[in-house]
Amino acid sequence: MRILWADDEIDLLKPHILFLQNKGYEVSTTTNGQDALDLVRTESFDIIFLDENMPGLSGLETLSAIKEISPATPVVMITKSEEENIMDQAIGSKIADYLIKPVLPTQMLLSIKKTLHAREITQQQQTSGYQQEFGRLSIAIDNARNFADWVEVYKKIVHWELELTDSNDTNLSSMLLLQKQDANAAFAKFIRRNYKDWIQQILRHDHSEERPLMSPDIFRKVVFPEIDKGEKLFFIVIDNLRLDQWRVIQPILSQYFTCHEDIYCSILPTATQYSRNAIFSGLMPDSIARMFPDLWVDEDAEESKNINEEPLIQSQLDRFRKRYSFSYNKIYETNFGERYVAQLNSLKQNQLNVVVLDFIDMLSHARTESKTVRELANNEAAYRAITRTWLEHSSTINLFRAIADMGYKVILTTDHGTIRVDNPIKVIGDRNVNTNLRYKLGKNLNCQSKAIFEVNRPTDFGLPTVNLSTSYIFTSGRDFFAYPNNFNYYATYYSGTFQHGGISLEEMLIPLITLTPKN
Repeated sequence: MRILWADDEIDLLKPHILFLQNKGYEVSTTTNGQDALDLVRTESFDIIFLDENMPGLSGLETLSAIKEISPATPVVMITKSEEENIMDQAIGSKIADYLIKPVLPTQMLLSIKKTLHAREITQQQQTSGYQQEFGRLSIAIDNARNFADWVEVYKKIVHWELELTDSNDTNLSSMLLLQKQDANAAFAKFIRRNYKDWIQQILRHDHSEERPLMSPDIFRKVVFPEIDKGEKLFFIVIDNLRLDQWRVIQPILSQYFTCHEDIYCSILPTATQYSRNAIFSGLMPDSIARMFPDLWVDEDAEESKNINEEPLIQSQLDRFRKRYSFSYNKIYETNFGERYVAQLNSLKQNQLNVVVLDFIDMLSHARTESKTVRELANNEAAYRAITRTWLEHSSTINLFRAIADMGYKVILTTDHGTIRVDNPIKVIGDRNVNTNLRYKLGKNLNCQSKAIFEVNRPTDFGLPTVNLSTSYIFTSGRDFFAYPNNFNYYATYYSGTFQHGGISLEEMLIPLITLTPKN
């Protein structure tokens, strides 16, 4: 590692230089800014220490010139002055660190490690941390008995997914993937044992605390109490937002909001037609179809399955005798988002403003259909990175910033998550069977896999029926349905895509975030 140190008192700093050389660093020195620039033009350095107060070019002037010549080289500013404006100028010029004289050799070594070796040290600590956690996480998966246990298991898995994102240790990543697959297999068994009881409690209007918070509960238990306390609220649904994706966008939103994270359980199928309509109506899908037949769109209908979201919201408000003023908007693209932000002042009189953001859902579909998008989001980490980039560079961040400036609280959530699938299983059904890869409904469904969850009495699970012989089947883990006809083609085409509709931690355990503006 090569260090350049520019300081007009460099002769007094020989003990520091010897200390760094003994640690294995090669140190070049100069006494002024101009000489430092000449060296930077002709040689390559890993880090530069720069005295702020030198004759001729000042440290800040030298820093500015260095950034033009070698913008990627980290610079550590050293100064006798603690004046705030000097610090602000240096930080604004993107220095790597800032040290105040007199500087100890150990301080310099710490700065070097923090600047040059942080990633390597972090990866070593992450590797050690996950290796220690592996056994504990395996025990937690085996011992998970209730919904709260599974929430904690999933949070730990997501934590380590994010921690190991930049790890070069493929063995660790493979270990974590296997642990997640084990967790999903056990979670699917947990759902098969308990899901019907949860839905029966919803259908009986039994508000027992024994079952998890689920899609039809969100308005009654989360949204209404906030508005009844006098809050003006934005309820924002980001379609397909998983917990790991929330965690990567949280730091951006934390600039404007205090974030409180909860997890709730999506109903089955984990698909917009069912889960989002359940959120907005406060009802299970079968109840929507019976009580509001004009607002329910059957699977075989050609029109969009979510065209009646605004009247479903109104139906829930009416049922609970809530006379809130509200608006509903769906944002598909940046131009519409910009227009929505521009009209926010006109929405101030509303107690509730509902917004649906469809980008991540559009991304998951585009990734299936487009080779280019599939390359851009070729793994889980890239999928998360695109989500973060979208928030940072679309009109969405302007929306959140404007809401924070208005002083409005936000409930941010989603209707379901997605999972990356790679294991096709054969299913047989008639021509009227729906096209979703993670669940099927119809008559005479035949699938030999033991991992599916079969529902032969849909009304017991709050699901509508097309005819008396309608049944539903759901995949779990990383499975997806494919028909025997042209099986190999579809198995290859859909393998590695992100799908939803079935049973998995990623699809069912989804973020429910309360954002309170910091101002």
